[in-house]
Amino acid sequence: MVTDPRALLRAMFDAAVAAADPLQRVAAFLPPRPPGRVVVVGAGKASARMAQAVEQAWDGPLSGLVVTRYGHAVPCAQVEVVQAAHPVPDAAGEQAARRILELVSGLTADDLVLALISGGGSAVLALPAPGITLADKQATNTALLRCGAPIETMNLVRKHLSAIKGGRLAAAAFPAATVGLLISDVPGDDPAVIASGPTVPEASTPAQALAALANYHVAVPPAVRAHLETSPGCPGPDDSRMGRVRNHVIAAPQQSLEAAAEIARRSGVTPVILGDSLEGESREVGIVLAGIARQVRRHSQPAPAPCVLLSGGETTVTVRGSGCGGRNAELLLALAIALRGQAGTYAIACDTDGVDGAAEVAGALVGPDTLRRAEQLGVPAAGALADNDGHRFFAALGDQIVTGPTLTNVNDFRAVLIA
Repeated sequence: MVTDPRALLRAMFDAAVAAADPLQRVAAFLPPRPPGRVVVVGAGKASARMAQAVEQAWDGPLSGLVVTRYGHAVPCAQVEVVQAAHPVPDAAGEQAARRILELVSGLTADDLVLALISGGGSAVLALPAPGITLADKQATNTALLRCGAPIETMNLVRKHLSAIKGGRLAAAAFPAATVGLLISDVPGDDPAVIASGPTVPEASTPAQALAALANYHVAVPPAVRAHLETSPGCPGPDDSRMGRVRNHVIAAPQQSLEAAAEIARRSGVTPVILGDSLEGESREVGIVLAGIARQVRRHSQPAPAPCVLLSGGETTVTVRGSGCGGRNAELLLALAIALRGQAGTYAIACDTDGVDGAAEVAGALVGPDTLRRAEQLGVPAAGALADNDGHRFFAALGDQIVTGPTLTNVNDFRAVLIA
């Protein structure tokens, strides 16, 4: 019997985050010491924590620079940590990316570049391609965030507008060897998509980026369009400069789901992992998860044994109202409406980096009493969903989950408990 469903859901989320902690993941993937220098660079919400883990495990001198989201820095002794804006890039990210390119340029074949890459790296590693301004990138990025495009599409465009992503970081480091340590926050764990693949050769073309923008009706500045129409593209798989690159995904959503599943088993709850890369509009995925939960409740006789539906991935929100979106809050709001107060059913949805969209909130919890309590407080669920304002809804109920920066990022974590 589950005595405290909300506490159990929170324990599963905490286990999912802990399984992706860089301090637990980095050391096993470090390469042998090279004859020459070791330069550590990195970008993303976990990059500072990853640099800290490298310093703790590495035997020998290091130098370098990593850039992370504001509020996600940790102290390092040998690697400089700077902070920049996410999800819309700023001048600090542009300056950091320029410095990182300078650090890896002019190295020799005896040297090693250790690239620490995690989700959020696309925004904080913001060096526009020649002919494009930071303002151009900011406008394009903002439009992409609001159009409902999946992360693969967003990063396809971003890398073709960059002077450092899409394999260009590794190309600049040649002839030095580059080892990329990657924490995945993308469906399918494709290294080319994680932070727009600064150390990964790119097979797509600028024309495909243009087509993606057109498909989502994204209006872009003239300089962006002109660049995509004339750019030769990113370093491809046949580029000789990519021959000394090795990339390793050191933490991924599936590992975190399995850690949560183990917590469920210890509590006598059967875990069912639905998938680590569920995508789609957040409200639609919430409706689907509610339908599965209703099925379990209705057709398990004489009574359902406790089970939990676990999933990961990155859903999207097409913002049409005045709210700020937040894919986990929107998913939970749609799920609660669809469940209609189903007895014994609870859910959690949180971003493992501690930030749901643009809000400094990881996510929220729902239970059988969510809609009733909201009605008593005069907070209409349907209105909040129509306005893409899930964060305000759950704040009014006191059901938000605020973790602060978790210093990792393996995408969203969702659990629906039928207790």
